[in-house]
Amino acid sequence: MSRLASRLNDLREQGRTALIPYVTAGDPAPDATVGFMHALVEAGADVLEVGVPFSDPMADGPVIQGACERALAAGTSLSGVLEMVTEFRERDTETPIVLMGYLNPIDRLGLETFAQRASQAGVDGVLIVDMTAEEAPDVVPTLDAAGLDAVCLIAPTTGEARIEKICANAGGFIYYVSFKGVTGSASLDVSSLATSIERIRAKTELPVAVGFGVSTPQNAADVSQVADAVVVGSALVRQIAEHGADRDATQRALRDTLSAMRRAIDEQDTTQKEARRA
Repeated sequence: MSRLASRLNDLREQGRTALIPYVTAGDPAPDATVGFMHALVEAGADVLEVGVPFSDPMADGPVIQGACERALAAGTSLSGVLEMVTEFRERDTETPIVLMGYLNPIDRLGLETFAQRASQAGVDGVLIVDMTAEEAPDVVPTLDAAGLDAVCLIAPTTGEARIEKICANAGGFIYYVSFKGVTGSASLDVSSLATSIERIRAKTELPVAVGFGVSTPQNAADVSQVADAVVVGSALVRQIAEHGADRDATQRALRDTLSAMRRAIDEQDTTQKEARRA
């Protein structure tokens, strides 16, 4: 069992919802990211999602687009991101790391080279945003051979047959996009999540994480009622944009933002456990 699968399985057995924060690697500078990653773990992250900056992040809203622009302007590359993971692993060998990005940088490096180097660096999973279900059979076996879980996206508009096809190639967890739109949007209809997640669970035993639109502790607590994991991205990236020139202030802001979500999720998990025992 991979480090990612093991962590999520342990949390599920404990009745705890995983908290997965996202940051864009290299924003605002390559030497800042590892410190941010450690700060997020200290604040309660169970898994880290690290974005590989790309010039055309089509699934992302203006907040993460801006982060990608800053990271690329600072000279961040895919190879540089893998070096960041290697540096992080010098202090933390336990926290699973998922790289989130697009096919183009991987193709430029070479899929096999990327998979081998990512595994050696200490990456546990890869979420390729623009990898279609039809492309997955050409990509996933190489990731599997390197011990990397292929995390896959499912959207509210995905049909039953396609959900089954996506789940057949997925590993680690399923990332469910909570609404039609891009990252950082304000709309989050928690009431519709339960039905959508049950559709996915009918096709796979993998944990289901929900992201896009989680921006407050209350959002996180609401999502934790029905999901196995909560992903938060834009709310953290905004903190980096606001405080990025001051690394200490940025780390404090990241800790404060994430720890508030951690507390809200833990309180909701406790409430649900008590309700089941009643």
